Amino acid sequence: MKARTREAALTVTAVSTAVALAACGPDAGNDAGGDDAPRIGLLLPDATTDRWEAQDRPLLEAKIEELCADCEVEHANAKGDVAIQQEQMESMITKGVDAIVLVAVDARSLAPAVRKADAADIAVIAYDRLAEGPIAGYVSFDGEEVGRLQGRALLKAMGDRVRGGQIVMMHGDPSDPNADAFKKGALSVLEGTVKIGKEYDTLQWRSETANMNMSSAISALGVDTFHGVYAANDGLAAGSIAALKANKVDPLPPVTGQDAELGAVRRIVGGDQYMTVYKPFRPEASAGAALAVAAARGESFAGIATDTVRTAGDGEVPAVLLTPVSVTVATIEDTLVKDGVYTIQQICASGLEAACAEAGLT
Repeated sequence: MKARTREAALTVTAVSTAVALAACGPDAGNDAGGDDAPRIGLLLPDATTDRWEAQDRPLLEAKIEELCADCEVEHANAKGDVAIQQEQMESMITKGVDAIVLVAVDARSLAPAVRKADAADIAVIAYDRLAEGPIAGYVSFDGEEVGRLQGRALLKAMGDRVRGGQIVMMHGDPSDPNADAFKKGALSVLEGTVKIGKEYDTLQWRSETANMNMSSAISALGVDTFHGVYAANDGLAAGSIAALKANKVDPLPPVTGQDAELGAVRRIVGGDQYMTVYKPFRPEASAGAALAVAAARGESFAGIATDTVRTAGDGEVPAVLLTPVSVTVATIEDTLVKDGVYTIQQICASGLEAACAEAGLT
C-alpha cells in the first residue's frame, strides 16, 4: 500500500470521538493482511527521556493495532544522534513504508529526509515535536502554554521573593522547535517580573549539561543570590537539582519541569522539585496513531485533526493540539494517579513513605 494524505481537516469533532469512530468503522481491525498490509515507521529520538520508550511507544503501538489489526509497525530509536535518525529515515524510505511517525532529534537536520519521504509518497506525521519539511500532519501540545504554566508556577512558588528576585533558566535544545515555544511562553510570564540572572540552552536536552550549567551559574551568581530555577523539562530539572545539592544550596529554590517522569514526581513529593507539566500521553498517542493509520491507508484526516499549524516554509498542515496540565504535590493524585500513569505504590517507594503520607498519597 502506498498513499499520502494532505487534506487539512477543519471539522470540530473531538479527537476521542474521531478515534472511536475509526475503531468502529467498517475497515477498522478487519484488514485482510498479506503483502498489501499498511506499514508504519515509528522513529523516536532518544532513550534519555523516559517517556518515549516507557509511555509513547507502547501506547502508539497498541492504538495502531486497535485501529488497524494488520498494520505493521517498525520501531527505531536514534539515541539522541541526528546521523542515526537520518539513516533510520533512509531505511524506512527504502523499505517503502506507507507512513512515518517522527519525533525529530533535530528538526532542521531532518528536513531533507522529510522531503525525500514526501517525494516517495510517504506521509510523515510529526509527533510531539514540529518537524521541518513537508509533513502530512502534527500531533502535540500547546508549547507556549507549557512555558506559561511553568512560569506561573515558578512565580507562585517564589512568593514574596518575586519582588527583586532572581532566577536561572535552563532551556531545551535550540534545534527542537518545541524548546523555542516553551521558552517563548515562559519568558512571556517571567520577563519584567523577575531578574534572569543566567540563561542557558541545553543541546540534546542532556541532564549532565544542565548540571554543568547550573554549577557555572552558582559560581557566577553566588549560592544565595537566586530564588528560582526554570527548567524546561524533568531531565534538566534533575541535572540542575543535583548541581544545587552538590554546591550546598540550602534550602533548594523552587524548580520547574515537564514530562511528569516518575523520578520527577518522586522529587516533587520529596520537596526537591516544585512542579512538572503533565502532557497526557494517551490522547496524544491516540491522535498520533489515528493520523498514522489514516495516512497509511490514504484516508482523510477529517474528524481527527481539528487544528492547523504553520511549518517553516511549507505552509499550514493539519494538527491536533492538546492541553498540558500543571502538576504539583497537591495535584498528583487527581492527575497522574487518576489517569493511571503511576500508582501510589510506584511513587511512594524508595523511602518516600513519610513524605507521601504528609502529601495525602496513601
